[in-house]
Amino acid sequence: MKKLIIESTSNSPKVILDSVNNLFEISGESRPENVSKFYKPILEWLDKFGMKLSEQKNSNKKAPYEFNFNFEYFNSSSAKFILDFCKKLGKLRSEGNDIVVKWHYEEDDEDMLEVGKEMSRMVKFSFEYVEIEVE
Repeated sequence: MKKLIIESTSNSPKVILDSVNNLFEISGESRPENVSKFYKPILEWLDKFGMKLSEQKNSNKKAPYEFNFNFEYFNSSSAKFILDFCKKLGKLRSEGNDIVVKWHYEEDDEDMLEVGKEMSRMVKFSFEYVEIEVE
């Protein structure tokens, strides 16, 4: 399956969706001018990934698919698409796929931790929370 890599800009996050190397990450700031246009290929990639997982159901099980979210900031428009992404992950998980979400947050950023907990509650599966030490 083709990987999707988008380099970060001053207003959009870095995206690595690479199923061959089992690397899945969205990190940085998310406040793109056209949020829908930015997240559409990301959600489409995840749909294709889900179809691939369905086809592989009986093949050898790999390690868990670990999705890392490491946002410094995201606006409310981005939040909707991030939630949509997490809902799709929840659906894949409910279909028996080994999906793990790691929600990274800076140790002094209680708001980002709370947003992660709220997203976890809304998609009805537990995230792992990774505290990042701020120097």
